Amino acid sequence: MGVLAGKVAVVTGASRGIGAAIAVRLAAEGAKVVVAARTVEASRSPLEGTIGDTVARIEAAGGTAFPQATDLSREQDREALIRAAEERYGPVDILVNNAAVTYFTPVSEFTERRYDLMFEVQVNAPFHLAQLVIPGMRERRTGWILNISSVAARHPTFPPGSWAGRGSTVYGMCKAALERFTTGLAAELYADNVAVNALSPNRVVPTPGTLFHGLTTDDDPNAEPPTVMADAALALCHRPAAELTGRIAYSQDLLTELQDRAL
Repeated sequence: MGVLAGKVAVVTGASRGIGAAIAVRLAAEGAKVVVAARTVEASRSPLEGTIGDTVARIEAAGGTAFPQATDLSREQDREALIRAAEERYGPVDILVNNAAVTYFTPVSEFTERRYDLMFEVQVNAPFHLAQLVIPGMRERRTGWILNISSVAARHPTFPPGSWAGRGSTVYGMCKAALERFTTGLAAELYADNVAVNALSPNRVVPTPGTLFHGLTTDDDPNAEPPTVMADAALALCHRPAAELTGRIAYSQDLLTELQDRAL
């Protein structure tokens, strides 16, 4: 038994990294978790981790989960994801939009196909998935929607630092749009007691993706463990909307704030 006992959670991009850590943490608190991502077989991706691996971790710890192969760029897959969750476990109480497709390329070299794909997965998909779960949350007058963001959403400082040449402009655009969607939706759903928040790590998290892009290393002393994001996600996925909603939160800052409140 945990604070999420009886709740149904959908976590996208949960085959590895932050998404997998969040799925495991929610399950440890009693949630029935639908683990969604494209990667079903290890050979299909250059990055380590599959939805089956995450489900196996959850079940080994005594939790409940099932894998749902989902291409978030496809409208029909998004609809199938929520339908599968409802048929298997019941109405969705928690939606964590974590999935991302990212290309670090300068604007002058960005292709239309990659641009459209990034916005489809990181902006349109969270918007659509929220639309699919909102009616049920409103009817039950409870629910939590969490969008995973990044410090890349912030405007660069000038003169710009060394990161300016890494081609993160489009990634930052996606996350900025996601954050504005978060606060707007939180305002819309406030009276319905549905919490909507965005969460970013304070520092780069070592994941298969960030390691692949050379954003950090396994032995980086300044990196943030995925479990910190998972703990912060849990904090945003069970408190009343009147207490925590419409936040653009940073993991370590949020956990410190909540710890100080408890003292």
